[in-house]
Amino acid sequence: MALPKYAFFQNKIVPYSEAKVGILTHGLNYGTGIFGGIRGYWNDEEKQLFIFRPIDHFQRFLESTRLLRMEFSYTREEVVQKLIELIQKEDLHEDCYVRPLAFYADEIIGVRLHNVTPMLTISVLPFGRYLEKEEGAHVTISSWRRIDDNVIPARGKITGGYVNSALAKTDANLSGFDEAILLNQDGHISEGSAENVFIMRKGKIVTPPVTDNILEGITRNSMITLLRDELGMEVVERSIDRTEVYLAEEAFLVATGAQIVAITRVDHRKLGSGLMGPVTQKLRDLYFDVVRGRVPKYRQWCYPVYGK
Repeated sequence: MALPKYAFFQNKIVPYSEAKVGILTHGLNYGTGIFGGIRGYWNDEEKQLFIFRPIDHFQRFLESTRLLRMEFSYTREEVVQKLIELIQKEDLHEDCYVRPLAFYADEIIGVRLHNVTPMLTISVLPFGRYLEKEEGAHVTISSWRRIDDNVIPARGKITGGYVNSALAKTDANLSGFDEAILLNQDGHISEGSAENVFIMRKGKIVTPPVTDNILEGITRNSMITLLRDELGMEVVERSIDRTEVYLAEEAFLVATGAQIVAITRVDHRKLGSGLMGPVTQKLRDLYFDVVRGRVPKYRQWCYPVYGK
């Protein structure tokens, strides 16, 4: 993976090689940071790069910083503008991934969220697939439970909390699976290591509610809208039992990084035909047209980088 040439660091754009922190940095030692993930999609017909729902992403990002008592003077619109300037500096004309990161930058010893100084950084780089088998993933129900809202709030992308995801993902991969699905403390489906979960049962789309320790995903929100308004599907937000996934006609994972991943096997059990289902296929096709600015109705979700 090629590294970026530039980064937004200490309130300005600098060469990426100069965006460095010390090994005693608070965020590095204690996981006191917030990150985000945003995608940009190149539309070759228009020769335009569209950032997908950046205002919504930075709204959630700034809300997440408040969970760690961080205070920034930036508005979400101002951060979007910094991002646009950075991408233009990078001169990217291909699909890309944006990583905003806020962390406590003091080089000190001591676990706390007060009397420490937050820093905001942004980097962006060319990016393709997050999971190789997007068209047919084999997943497992992890033995690791999803972090609880009263432990580390899952609705915020808190850096330290993703050790939970790393434990589940590595165990799954080393056991031959493509991805893991974690249960919450009540034994209900929560989410993948970095994705929201959807299943189809008896013709209805079901996804866990935000109160089941899931990330309040922007892509999740987009999928619910597209499923209801464009595909005419009924979408129900409710708790899901583990065995319901085994009996699903279709299932898929969604996230900014992972995009839409069809689940075709769970714990060595075939779902439906064992291939990507028709609803998942239609949703994928629609989504990839939407994010590249090809669907006028959802053009407002796509923020152009090069002129308007």
